[in-house]
Amino acid sequence: MNSDTNNINRASNHVSSAVTGFIIASLIFIALVVVVEFSVHVPAIDADHAAARAKALAEIRVAEEKSLDNPGWIDQSRGIVRLPIETAMQEMVQAWQNPAQARADLIARQEKASAPAPIVPAKPNPFE
Repeated sequence: MNSDTNNINRASNHVSSAVTGFIIASLIFIALVVVVEFSVHVPAIDADHAAARAKALAEIRVAEEKSLDNPGWIDQSRGIVRLPIETAMQEMVQAWQNPAQARADLIARQEKASAPAPIVPAKPNPFE
């Protein structure tokens, strides 16, 4: 009976030391996870993309404001220009004082704008 008791004590010692080892290893793992969680800062996945999109949007808005407020050529070969909104509105109010003439001008401008672009002559081949 004495040997049975010794075997049981040894088995219980092995079990208790295994449980103790498991608990200690778990606590060390949890401590390492907490330390890594608070010490390592990982940026959001889309942080760089969001900053790039915001910058691109700001550039687009600046270009739009510039094109809305400043005159410029849309198609110089066809004589199509871009006017500031206020200027275009003033010209339209003035032009539509005579509706028949304004309609004729509008139709002529539309036909001119939708006409095919002039054909650019091909560059001669230097090998011919």
